[in-house]
Amino acid sequence: MTNRNSERKPLMNTERITSPLHPLYKRALELYQISFPLHEQREALSQTAILHDDAYHFDLIYDAGTFVGLVLYWETPEYIYLEHFCILPEMRNKKYGQRTLSLLKTQQKILILEIDPPIDAISVRRKGFYERCGFMENPYPHIHPPYHKENKGHELVIMSSPAPISQAVYDAFHAYLRDKIMHHAFV
Repeated sequence: MTNRNSERKPLMNTERITSPLHPLYKRALELYQISFPLHEQREALSQTAILHDDAYHFDLIYDAGTFVGLVLYWETPEYIYLEHFCILPEMRNKKYGQRTLSLLKTQQKILILEIDPPIDAISVRRKGFYERCGFMENPYPHIHPPYHKENKGHELVIMSSPAPISQAVYDAFHAYLRDKIMHHAFV
């Protein structure tokens, strides 16, 4: 007789990468590069430099041992800031994004992320996805600092879960973004 529990596939999980020598680091970077416009990507040296930062998580997303995506975030005692989040194109529309956000919510912290202003079909759909996952738009005008010296910052919309954030929380987040997260943007 077979034990049914032994047949169960492992639950969805993440694996943190802290070294560019990790066997899936290159594949993860390829997903990152096809998922975000160049002006929203860290330079390669910047990405490598922050891997050892205790607050930074470069996490691979797995389902039953299969690599399905990537979530890059910064964790503070008060909140988690999702800097980049993407699912492999062939794995999209299978609820991996929703399940990853649910996994992060188990940490019982405010989740903060940025999205493009909802001005076209894709950005409207993305905002709807996050709203269905329990995120709410915040009213604070927000310019994300540039990832490259030759660029200027770009306007984004702040979303948070499980509720909107206060002006004080936004101000603390913005200072952390400017002073800590973007500190090593230009290496």
